[in-house]
Amino acid sequence: MRNAAWRFQLSIGVVCATTLGGQALAPAVERTAGRAPASTRPTAPQLDPSTQDVNDRFVREWSKRIEGREEEPAARVFENIRLDWFKSTPAGQFLDIMNGGYAKALGVRCTHCHAEQDFASDEKRAKRAAREMATMHWDINQQLARMQNLRSSVDERAINCATCHRGAIDPHESQR
Repeated sequence: MRNAAWRFQLSIGVVCATTLGGQALAPAVERTAGRAPASTRPTAPQLDPSTQDVNDRFVREWSKRIEGREEEPAARVFENIRLDWFKSTPAGQFLDIMNGGYAKALGVRCTHCHAEQDFASDEKRAKRAAREMATMHWDINQQLARMQNLRSSVDERAINCATCHRGAIDPHESQR
């Protein structure tokens, strides 16, 4: 389970730097020479500056609130962490995943999913949907890891939110 949780966190965190999400999964899975050179790998979706500024402000505020506890498990630092693989994720890394992974992959502000005055609240449908999507994402990555007849190594077979969303809330919009 620990290795699987790491793979899930890596697949979310990959959005922060580079992602398989800019391309269909098939080319990454079928590649025989390993990763494409960094110059040819697609970069993570970029948020418009005002959206990124707002998200960065929230991350700075939360970072101040948890100062000194960044390495503690997110479940001890934040309220209402329900996904098992995030419970043990260091709190500082959890903030990076939310900002650099989820927000960028969907092209949204933190408040798309979170109530501004109570980030722990489940009142917004988008937050509940994100949990369901994360569970689906986890299941797909588990299945990819079990596949035996692919040319790529297990570490290269991960999807993330950007695989489908590509910076748009609605994945259908990202393909236009």
